[in-house]
Amino acid sequence: MGNTLLNGKRLILVEDDVELASLVQEFLCKNGYLVEVVTNGIDATQQIIEQQPDLVILDIMLPGQSGMDVCRIVRRDYGGLILMLTSLDEDMDQMLGLELGADDYVIKPVKPRLLLSRIKALLRRAEPSHTLFHSVKPQITSTLKALSVDFQKRSISVDNQDIPLTTAEYDLLNLLIHHAGNIVTREAILQSLRGFEYDGLDRSIDRRISRLRKKLNDDPVNPQIIKTIRSKGYLLCAPVQKVLENENITND
Repeated sequence: MGNTLLNGKRLILVEDDVELASLVQEFLCKNGYLVEVVTNGIDATQQIIEQQPDLVILDIMLPGQSGMDVCRIVRRDYGGLILMLTSLDEDMDQMLGLELGADDYVIKPVKPRLLLSRIKALLRRAEPSHTLFHSVKPQITSTLKALSVDFQKRSISVDNQDIPLTTAEYDLLNLLIHHAGNIVTREAILQSLRGFEYDGLDRSIDRRISRLRKKLNDDPVNPQIIKTIRSKGYLLCAPVQKVLENENITND
């Protein structure tokens, strides 16, 4: 398992199928990751909070405590990535997982290389220096109407009140801010944030936009911050003020 140079990323795999967990662990270790396996939900909750790994691969059907409960509990103290890996393929299960703070959702059985690509995509977009934002000048804070975004801390506030966002929600908002005034298609969003093509059926972006609007108090019937452009995508339509270290630049 140690024949590939480690990339320094620490993963916790929460899976009660010991044989499957061993195979996934071996494959990911061969691709440079440090992987620890946990086989029940109670231990997983404690270890995720204590160890703060870069990413958690979390099964839903677990002894002791379900993966949904683990996700809900750890999200209060864990800011890393959560990838749900489960045999449950109902839309409501996927939506609940995303609502509880999961960043992505993969249905078992999954090919190892597809799982690896999803892990790489999640970790890549979590990096602040990701080339997705190459056109944006160094900045400390942006203000969008009553919305303030601190890019260094990866946090937002509305009317000086902190708004908790998942990593996925923050990255989506960040992408829209960096393309303010331009329509961003679903294809572009999926390609930028997940690293794969839009198949015309994936509704995860729509659900994430809906949650984002709700947290930003943006009217879903007549949104003023994030507008839906029918058959095209989404548009961040409010003016953006970019505040640099020694100067103010306003883009209207």
